[in-house]
Amino acid sequence: MLQTVCVSSPGSWALREPDCHHDGKQTSWKCGFVRTRIQHPCLRHDPKGPGKARMLKKIQICLCFFFVSGILYEISLLSGCFFSYMPMSKHFLTPEQVLNLGKSIIFLETTERLEPPPLVSCSVESAARIYQDRPIILFMKGLTNNTALDLNSSYAAFSLLSSMKNVFIFPLQMKTVFQGTPLLQWYNQVVPEQEKNWVHVSSDASRLALIWKYGGIYMDTDVISIRPIPEESFLAAQKSQFSSNGIFGFPAHHKFIWDCMENFVLKYNGNIWGNQGPFLMTRMLKAICNLTDFKGTEDHSCQNISFLNPQRFYPIPYPAWGRYYKVWDKSPNFNHSYALHLWNFMNHNQKAVVAGSNTLAEKLYKAYCPTTYEDLIQNAELRDFTRSENAA
Repeated sequence: MLQTVCVSSPGSWALREPDCHHDGKQTSWKCGFVRTRIQHPCLRHDPKGPGKARMLKKIQICLCFFFVSGILYEISLLSGCFFSYMPMSKHFLTPEQVLNLGKSIIFLETTERLEPPPLVSCSVESAARIYQDRPIILFMKGLTNNTALDLNSSYAAFSLLSSMKNVFIFPLQMKTVFQGTPLLQWYNQVVPEQEKNWVHVSSDASRLALIWKYGGIYMDTDVISIRPIPEESFLAAQKSQFSSNGIFGFPAHHKFIWDCMENFVLKYNGNIWGNQGPFLMTRMLKAICNLTDFKGTEDHSCQNISFLNPQRFYPIPYPAWGRYYKVWDKSPNFNHSYALHLWNFMNHNQKAVVAGSNTLAEKLYKAYCPTTYEDLIQNAELRDFTRSENAA
């Protein structure tokens, strides 16, 4: 990577690009800004005339411009302005650098697939649009450090998501994620090939570790964001007295998440679906709070944790998940919702959004992930039609 030294006025501090080096381990990188003390020689009177002086002045102006740009770049790393500079810099950032910016929106893909399907793309895009000042991170287990997927990728969803200034796609390296948490010992002992629900269990563990270490919001990849969540520490009620783990948010190093990780290991049973997921969240919440039924659309609060009403994310409950793929006489407004969970686990990828179907899901795509809808739904159908015509 090219490094630039920006020179300011005599005797001042200058800034150069991050100098990154590998520390000898496979997944740990260390980067830091280097400040350099630069002294200009004293300018003396030049008898050759004003021409050389004007030239020196122009050089100083140019150098000052680069110096100011460097300062703005460093400041941007600590603020939401960072994303204004993303097209040139984001592909050089490590997961730790992005996560340390704080308040990330985190998605996980714990299968080996490399092509995000339209619903995953819609979830990530909608979050990127709603949370424009926050990093949106998709971790994918199928990726490695050597996987070259970028704007020119043959995978349409990668090109689409990579073009968004606040979206980052990184390999999911679980052993690194679990470092410094109670989950590392469990991970070192478990045998994934013998686990009945490994894709789900490994996702349940990874989301806890990432939120504990870095803070932010975790979302399932079938959640479509429709407005910002105003809470920092929250769980999402799937129904009265029952918490989901499909979306939750906490600041870094929150005790509740640490306790959840300890209980994850203590009560581990990978044969029971959800034992490490929604049932874990529910039993841990019940241990510290007296849960009661929801009335209306109010939220509950306990121990400085907001337990958000089912209307916030689950206005259509899982037994009625198919309603997302039906045509409504009058579409709901979801005025009390922050995001919508489309229950892809129940769907098993059987139902999909079809252009022109006028289903509720199609309308959600059009409204909250229009690029995904255009590129992966409309254009994909057009490409398929063209291929079939050419084959005939």
